[in-house]
Amino acid sequence: MTLAKETASLLEKLGVAKEALSGGDLIVHSPVTGEQIAALKQISAADAGKAIDAAHKAFQAWRLVPGPKRGELVRLLGEELRAHKDELGRLVSIEVGKIPSEGLGEVQEMIDICDFAVGLSRQLYGLTIATERPGHRMMETWHPLGVVGVISAFNFPVAVWSWNAALAFVCGDVVVWKPSEKTPLTALACEAIFKRAARRFGADAPTGLLQVLIGDRVAGEVLVDHPKVPLVSATGSTRMGREVGPRLAKRFARAVLELGGN
Repeated sequence: MTLAKETASLLEKLGVAKEALSGGDLIVHSPVTGEQIAALKQISAADAGKAIDAAHKAFQAWRLVPGPKRGELVRLLGEELRAHKDELGRLVSIEVGKIPSEGLGEVQEMIDICDFAVGLSRQLYGLTIATERPGHRMMETWHPLGVVGVISAFNFPVAVWSWNAALAFVCGDVVVWKPSEKTPLTALACEAIFKRAARRFGADAPTGLLQVLIGDRVAGEVLVDHPKVPLVSATGSTRMGREVGPRLAKRFARAVLELGGN
């Protein structure tokens, strides 16, 4: 079996339709053999903006779901990852070129952060502060932030997304993910796995909690510049960070930068 056929079979098992793997100009090659394994359609700047708007709409509902209940969605995501660890780990190996133990290990990191985030969903504490007034106190309450943008690199195509997404979901935020154009297939697989968990969770998981932007830097620029994205977590080169950081600062958005040289 060629890697292209194996990739299509793995993605079908993970819930990604075969039609999504062809007909586009984003050519995906496996570094294992160099062969082409997919040709995906890229999202336009206009459609990327619509995806962010849809995520923001989902945020309005998701922020009202209690923290421990939001944690239940992430628990279900962890269950789905456990059930599909072998398939997703193999897909990571094909798309990135990692040895089997590294591919499986990356999925295990996803499972581990889900476990951590579930516990965190019951620990979103605030302080109670005494004041000068008799019978009076101040209370600290943490509010969900909004749409969290995630830009991930090719070398950890799924773990980086999960670290950001699991924490964002339990905090009441939603996620728009721009994966590396070198590793879009694992992103589509994660999206399918998440949607399965959301269906199990039920009606309290609004449509649009996770949006995936398949494309080049144009999609990333829309995400970085969009006024409805108050935080972007970006992993990549220092050159990328020097471009992303100032653009976020210009509109007073928050940046989490994990860069190759820092």
